Amino acid sequence: MNRRFYLPVLALALATVACDGKKDGALSGGIDPANLDKSVSPKADFYQYACGGWMKTHPLTDEYGRFGSFDLLAENNRTQLRGLIEGLAASEQQAGSIGQKIGDLYNMAMDTAKLNADGMAPIEPLLERVDAVKDRGALTALAAEMNREGMGAYFGVYVGADDMNSSMNIVHAYQGGLGLGDRDYYLAEDEHNKEIRAKYEEHVARMFRLAGCGDTEARQAAAQVMAVETALAKASYDKVKMRNPHANYHKMTLAEVAKAAPGVDWALYFKTLGLDGLADLNVGQPEQLAEAAAQMAKGDLAAQKAYLKWKVIDAAASYLSDEFVEANFDFYGKILSGTPEMQPRWKRAVSAVDGMMGEAVGQMYVEKYFPAAAKERMVKLVGNLQQALGERIRALTWMSDETKAKALEKLAAIYVKVGYPDKWRDYSGLEIKDDSYYANILRSNRFDYDYMLAKNGKPVDKTEWMMTPQTVNAYYNPTTNEICFPAGILQYPFFDMKADDAFNYGAIGVVIGHEMTHGFDDQGRLYDKDGNLKDWWTAEDAEKFQERAQVLVDWFNGIEVLPGLMANGQLTLGENIADYGGLQIAFQAFHNAVKDAPLGVVDGFTPEQRFYLAYAGVWAANIRDEEIRLRTQMDVHSLGRWRVNGTLPHIGGWYDAFGVAEGDPMYVAPEKRASIW
Repeated sequence: MNRRFYLPVLALALATVACDGKKDGALSGGIDPANLDKSVSPKADFYQYACGGWMKTHPLTDEYGRFGSFDLLAENNRTQLRGLIEGLAASEQQAGSIGQKIGDLYNMAMDTAKLNADGMAPIEPLLERVDAVKDRGALTALAAEMNREGMGAYFGVYVGADDMNSSMNIVHAYQGGLGLGDRDYYLAEDEHNKEIRAKYEEHVARMFRLAGCGDTEARQAAAQVMAVETALAKASYDKVKMRNPHANYHKMTLAEVAKAAPGVDWALYFKTLGLDGLADLNVGQPEQLAEAAAQMAKGDLAAQKAYLKWKVIDAAASYLSDEFVEANFDFYGKILSGTPEMQPRWKRAVSAVDGMMGEAVGQMYVEKYFPAAAKERMVKLVGNLQQALGERIRALTWMSDETKAKALEKLAAIYVKVGYPDKWRDYSGLEIKDDSYYANILRSNRFDYDYMLAKNGKPVDKTEWMMTPQTVNAYYNPTTNEICFPAGILQYPFFDMKADDAFNYGAIGVVIGHEMTHGFDDQGRLYDKDGNLKDWWTAEDAEKFQERAQVLVDWFNGIEVLPGLMANGQLTLGENIADYGGLQIAFQAFHNAVKDAPLGVVDGFTPEQRFYLAYAGVWAANIRDEEIRLRTQMDVHSLGRWRVNGTLPHIGGWYDAFGVAEGDPMYVAPEKRASIW
């Protein structure tokens, strides 16, 4: 999912910390000794020391490629959602009501007998639509229709803030159309990626056979799909380049698009999509759009039709009969992630309903599980972190006063969202019928897409949320300069109402600081306080920042995550800077909070030790080798182990807390440590 805002997989928790030392005195230390592995020295492997006990008591089950603290909380949330959804599904609901839509959709997702009886029938009209294509104009129109229906043909189109004029929405075209998601799967020559390519082609052929093709026809179609997708991959940017906002901004008129990507009737394409009369747009990756146009305009028509059929089958597979669902999981679950077993049907059904009517489900969720008073408490904690970051910016020795002033303006302008939106989305226009499960998925996709397209040319609504309240996650969005903490993540282990400030600043405090630091990482720093892609740095300060950031790039590049497989320090730089900054900011905020009433030793741990143990506990997880490979290639976040062992050696307070000294395995000399925020 290549969206123009960050979705860091770093979570927050409901928190207000007690800044009154007398209240803190009655609170626990927050650290569960059972989560530790004291057979290991914290100076040798802090991640194992802090998380080894948790990892032992939470072994991987067959339905997970990775299972960690995030996943455990997500499971708890999903169980809560299940109760809400099944309550609606089991009772009579008023026709057209939210309850009817949620209940009916869930019941259809759970109706195994009907799904299996329908087989491939729900996609037959869509495949026939591809068969009916006889010329390039029809192909162009169909590709647009399919994108509106969520099938991702050739490239993507969305409406979002104009990076150069962040108060207004604009149409963006961006690279896509790859079943494997990432260009390197098609192009890299290492044995692992070669194997994935071969198995992917086998998977495509298998799915064509399920869709009614004979073996020879299915294999031919799979080869055609691979040819089209490989051509698109060759023209696509790699994931590192996709992180450069300037490299992905090319505002053009429709006439300029026609010159840059010739051969396609772009007026027809955008009219079919629902953007009649479109004047201009941002083409994120012109080279990829040019290749997409070449395929649509001049590529072998039979190959293009095979490709479009594949997009139909691939998009629908999770919502069809068991044989489609199982075949889909065999590749994307077992082969790519190493996950042996599919999630039970009820979990998949809850996730589908949540994905289609997220804010409607979220409204029920917060009414039952998230008190309104919690928002005020969370905002207070965010304010404490903002103050600490401001103090750190003012104290920087490498940054000029001119750039500091701009940074402080940006910090003060951060827009904070906590818990849930002030206004809820209207789903009255979404129709849920009893024809088929996948027919409703298509209607939902069109409903969401049209909702998005309606924003084109209009002012950006800063009150709109980019995550649902029940989401176990958080984000920073550079074009609105906002940080958002949904209700779903505001729970233990990210915040513990019974624990003191040492624990809560180490967990929730660090992740709040993480999101704030995204505004000042290698991407976020390129946007000003209003969210415009505008340079506010002096040239000298920008050069100093890049030199300091390169320390983290080189450090993480040197981490071997599996034998022969190295981490990608450039790809993960933004998240690594945010982890580093979050730790520094939260530690300072923690000391500010307890300066008048210092905390004592609890369960044998000093307050500073409990701060770092709480941080590490957020990243406790078990993970399969296949998932490690997948995430190392695809994810802008470092693996959980290295968000701890890779980052803490650069944090001075951690050395002091645990007495780490020269000669210890995790020791890094001060002159080799990163020093940014």
